[in-house]
Amino acid sequence: MTDLFLKYLQYEKRYSHHTILSYKTDLDQFQHFLIAQYPETAIAEANHAIIRDWIISLSQSSLSENSINRKLVSLRSFYKFLQKKGEIAKNPTARLTNLKTKKSLPHFVREGDLNQVLDQPLEVHAFAQCRDLLVVEILYGTGMRLSELISLKISDIDLTTTTLKVLGKRNKERLIPISRTLANLIQNYIFIKNQDAIGNGNPYLIVTNKGEQSYAMMINRIVKKTLQAASVDKKSPHILRHTYATHLLERGADLNAVKDLLGHQSLAATQVYTHNSLGKLKKVFDQAHPKA
Repeated sequence: MTDLFLKYLQYEKRYSHHTILSYKTDLDQFQHFLIAQYPETAIAEANHAIIRDWIISLSQSSLSENSINRKLVSLRSFYKFLQKKGEIAKNPTARLTNLKTKKSLPHFVREGDLNQVLDQPLEVHAFAQCRDLLVVEILYGTGMRLSELISLKISDIDLTTTTLKVLGKRNKERLIPISRTLANLIQNYIFIKNQDAIGNGNPYLIVTNKGEQSYAMMINRIVKKTLQAASVDKKSPHILRHTYATHLLERGADLNAVKDLLGHQSLAATQVYTHNSLGKLKKVFDQAHPKA
């Protein structure tokens, strides 16, 4: 049934390859637990007590609460699928609650540090250097996710209206405005790419030196290398997404607008970035409050 469930995620829910792989890993780990601890119990027969026992065993390992909660999401979806198919009468995960997690503020790169990184002199005709800079500029200039950048096609870019069409989670499309500076950088990159005949016929914007579609490890490596000079502990594509949201809010952007730009489903996911804008709030307080 797990194979059928994974096909359901791929073809009906249209989840990304990365997400499906995570679900598969979680289900495989649970099955290994069943083989070791409850060898006579098939995964479809696992009850509330067995799943709770697995969660407890994960808690006693070095796994974080967030990782355990993600695995619980995988199991909930799987048993909900089995119930929908009539394979089980009751969902054994129904009464399970998520573990409490520590709330941490998202890391971001300060504006001055990022400007220093992005303002490095560029060899106009160097394909790899132009691409690497473009990767960071797009992630910071649009706030898109890593998976969204990898799947971004040249046809998704409208340089006339300076907008990008992004296919986000759950296959939801959204339009993101870009600066004229970023549009010019994209145009220059495409010109060099075509001039050097790199990836001709490949529809994707970001490609390898051999012209193939980019991949997660490659983008992570580019971001880490480019942000080497920035004073931030974590250097990843998601840090640039956090930075995009934080800088927008610091400059007075509407929270609902930032939510739409990021492709968040709920405002709660976006509100975490308001904590990083404490300096702006203090400034508003100092200017507006009679007792400030």
